[in-house]
Amino acid sequence: MKIPNGHEVIQLFEQFAPKELAMEGDKIGLLVGSLNQPVKNVLVALDVVENVVDEAIDKDAQLIISHHPLIYHPLKTIRTEESYGRIISKLLKHDIAVYAAHTNLDVTFGGVNDLLAEKLGLQETEVLVPTYEMPLKKLVVYAPQESADNIREALGNAGAGFIGNYSHCTFSSQGTGRFLPGENTNPYIGSIGELEAVAEERVETIFPQNLERKVLKAMLQVHPYEEPAYDIYPLDMKGQVYGLGRIGYLSKEVTLEEFAAFVKEALDVTGVRVVGNLSDTIKRVAILGGDGGKYYKTAIRKGADVFITGDMYYHTAIDAKLDGLHIIDPGHNVEKVMKRGVAKKMTELCREKKFQVNFIPSLVHTDPFLFL
Repeated sequence: MKIPNGHEVIQLFEQFAPKELAMEGDKIGLLVGSLNQPVKNVLVALDVVENVVDEAIDKDAQLIISHHPLIYHPLKTIRTEESYGRIISKLLKHDIAVYAAHTNLDVTFGGVNDLLAEKLGLQETEVLVPTYEMPLKKLVVYAPQESADNIREALGNAGAGFIGNYSHCTFSSQGTGRFLPGENTNPYIGSIGELEAVAEERVETIFPQNLERKVLKAMLQVHPYEEPAYDIYPLDMKGQVYGLGRIGYLSKEVTLEEFAAFVKEALDVTGVRVVGNLSDTIKRVAILGGDGGKYYKTAIRKGADVFITGDMYYHTAIDAKLDGLHIIDPGHNVEKVMKRGVAKKMTELCREKKFQVNFIPSLVHTDPFLFL
């Protein structure tokens, strides 16, 4: 097992929640500190407040991965007698880096909104608000015929060749490769200074743009040639659609009152605000973690019976009610579901890479609101 540095941990995390999925202008990425140091412990938190930093110090964490950015608005001063100054001072004094994954973690599959939908038992889920379409590329690589199967397997295992529910999709054609090994080469086939002709296969596959480095690395690791020949082409075709929120179905119809009580329990909150007739029945559910009130019309267009989101504004709630949409507002803090979800996902990814690092869900409750 290897103790990774911060860069290696974040490279894995960004395979899960690519930065390009974030909404324009979002304050994501490394916000405080350095990723150059070895990382043994990572604290996963919703918010970076002072007692979360104290928790990170107590847990000997070298990195905090948070959902909400510590620095969202530019700081004009960093004064240690003030809250943000104290937080930043503690982080720097104890060499703790802070990395924020905000809307990219909302949007990615397996992220905040999928975790919330899973908590509610939603079925046949789909993206509520499309925001990004991952570009696709094609890889063409030439290899001796006896190595083609190994290359196809490595490409598929790295995430290339996915078309719908099919994986490891490739196409091959056979031909003759010719090359002349020059001085200071170590050819797998042939001799220096002699033109060689080899029976080769041309292996083609597609991959999402964010996996390019991983796919190329996998191919190069198993390719026998000292200098493999390959091409990469951008494709003008529809890739995976990502977006905010999810919409799906309950396993059975329930009343709004029954469902609101279930949401309160499932999302572990002390209260919810409800808009609509409590005796109305609910089947199709839209959910969007955080502040999603402005997307209520999208929920209506997609046939939702109820829209679950936080920070619902008074006048927006009135408009939604007039339009016949039920609302359940469990607050913004339900996004805390990401703490255990991210810790579990990153533990799995690091185990695959044989990285020795602990991911610790923060136990600090950061919701500023109390229900009396």
